[in-house]
This record gives sequence, structure tokens and C-alpha cells, in this order.
Amino acid sequence: MKKSVALTVGVSLLVTQLMMAQSGKVFDNLSVSSKILKSDRKFAIYLPPNYETSQRTYPVLYLLHGAGDDQTGWVQFGEVQQIAEKAFSDGTATPMIIVMPDANTGTRGYANDPKNEWRYEDFFFQELMPYVEKTYRIKTEKRFRAVAGLSMGGGGSFTYALHHPELFSSACPLSAATGPLTLEDVKAQLKRTKPDVTYTDAEMEAYYKRQSVLELIKNVPDDQKKAVRWYIDCGDDDFLFEGNSLVHIAMRKKEIPHEFRIHDGGHTWTYWRKALPTVLSFVSDAFHQY
Repeated sequence: MKKSVALTVGVSLLVTQLMMAQSGKVFDNLSVSSKILKSDRKFAIYLPPNYETSQRTYPVLYLLHGAGDDQTGWVQFGEVQQIAEKAFSDGTATPMIIVMPDANTGTRGYANDPKNEWRYEDFFFQELMPYVEKTYRIKTEKRFRAVAGLSMGGGGSFTYALHHPELFSSACPLSAATGPLTLEDVKAQLKRTKPDVTYTDAEMEAYYKRQSVLELIKNVPDDQKKAVRWYIDCGDDDFLFEGNSLVHIAMRKKEIPHEFRIHDGGHTWTYWRKALPTVLSFVSDAFHQY
């Protein structure tokens, strides 16, 4: 009887250990020192199951949060670990490292400001990306790197992949803020958000050309139309639906291949949690030999 109990306990412990070994880890309060932003910048990272016990290198997804959240948004509200590990277990996505930077501290957003005084985008590409890809076992070829995000982070996904198609194999904007539709929109936005700052016409025009997704798409060179795989998703009740639809139309006119999906829902975490498994599957298609 005692042997039976001991055996049962031993098997239970073994099963528990195996389950723990198969679970990834999230660190949501890490930081990197930034000379560009003159501060320490936080980021979160998800390391897939068996990362600590293997020597393999992994593909990477940069997953960007929306306005009002920080690097913990996708961890806390997006349930990134649970969703990712289910996708890995189901075989619908390949194990990957997921990096989630904080773009909420200081000046909110993923862009350089019009005067180039707050250079978040420069920080992302010149400091954050090199740091994490050197610190963690991340594959550094383009085909193994993707970017995705929601709302403000969806806008960041658009602009980062359009600015640097040589760096990302896939981009997945969700419910994306698609930037100013016209130069007049830029002027109105800056007057509303920075009423005490004076901008030159040249500064506003340069900002528009760099942050308007429609303007960027219009200027994609013909030989770059297939440089990035696109998956664009927005809810039918989302207040950003119009901008995403205009981007879809512009991409079709420009003959840029992309997937455009409209589902029932609004600008909510319920919507984005449902979208994340498809994002992981989509980027994995490039990470694989498809």
C-alpha cells in the first residue's frame, strides 16, 4: 500500500516537473539604458518553453502595445504566454521569443517627434533591437523577425515595417492607428497636443510623410511591394475602421500583397486576444520554410 502511494506521488511529481519544463517564462520589468532617450527604457520579454535548457536560437516577434498601456499590456491583458504556448502545443505556431517594449513613458508613441528631439524610433532600431538580439538567443536574419501590435502599436507595426522592409519578414497591424490622412491633420494634431510648440512647415511635412501610412504606401518602390508579408485585422465596430479600410484600398491599388480581415468586434482586448493566435500562425509561416 505504501509503495503504491509513493509511486503515485512520484509519478505526480514527474508530471508536474515535465509540465513546468514545457512552460515558457515572462519577464515584464526589464530595462535597457538608452543614450538616445537619455533614460532607462523598460521592456518585457517572453521566452518559449525549454529556452533555458536548450542551446537553439529562436525567431523573434516584436509585439507593440497601444496608447495607455506599457510593456506589461500584452502580458497582463493580452495573455500572451497562455495564447502562445497553446499555439505552440497545437502546432499552429513555431516557438519564438516575443519582445514587448514600453512606449508609454516620456513622450507616448513609437515615432520620432517632428523636431527630432524625442527619437523613440531611433532608440528602437539602434539600441533596443541590437540589445535584445545580442542578449538573447535570437536569429538575426530578416526572415526570422516580425512585428505586430494593436492600435498605437498597430501604427508602429505599419511604419516600422514600411520604414525598414529589409528587417521584417512579416507585419501584423491590429486595429491600427494609421497616422494622419492629410498634412492638415498633422497641423491640427500638433496644435491640439503641443499648443506651446512652434513647428516649421518643413518639420510638419516631413513628419507627415514619415508617419502617414497612406503616404508611405503610395511611395513604396515597385521592387519592394513583396518585401514584407502583411496581415491587417480590424473589428467592424472599431473607431479606426475607416483608416484601416483606406490602407487596404491603397494597398490593392498599389498591388501590394496583403491579408485584410474584418471580424465582429470593437477596440477591445477581447478582440485582440482572439486575433493573436492568427498573428502567431501568420508570422510562423515565414519563420518556417513555407
